[in-house]
Amino acid sequence: MRNNPGIIQLGRFHDHRGTLTVVEGGASIPFSIERAFWITDVPSGRGRGGHAHRRDTQLLVAVSGSFTLILDDGESTLTYRLDNPSEGLLVPPGIWNILENFSPGAVCLVLVSGPYDESEYIREYPDFIAFKAK
Repeated sequence: MRNNPGIIQLGRFHDHRGTLTVVEGGASIPFSIERAFWITDVPSGRGRGGHAHRRDTQLLVAVSGSFTLILDDGESTLTYRLDNPSEGLLVPPGIWNILENFSPGAVCLVLVSGPYDESEYIREYPDFIAFKAK
């Protein structure tokens, strides 16, 4: 798959008090964090995503529970099961993504390289294929 999505190991520190996981924009991940949000309470059998970003890079982390992330670059697909809060999946721009199979109580944290801008999103798959053909 082009654009090199992949798992990033996050800083993890464990002692008798518990575990602390750290993400530092520009240090532990290859972009500055401009926006953060999290997804919760996804009903059984439902999904999220179903879009691509024109310019933004994202890091998705299953901070609790698990979910499946399907990435599509217009030529091939990769499927990841995220279930470790000390790992994040880097999703570069120009990758169609679908989140599904959320476990009960799952929390998906998303860190993004840019602020919210609706024009940044590609929400229809045929438009995504046309974008990739440019």
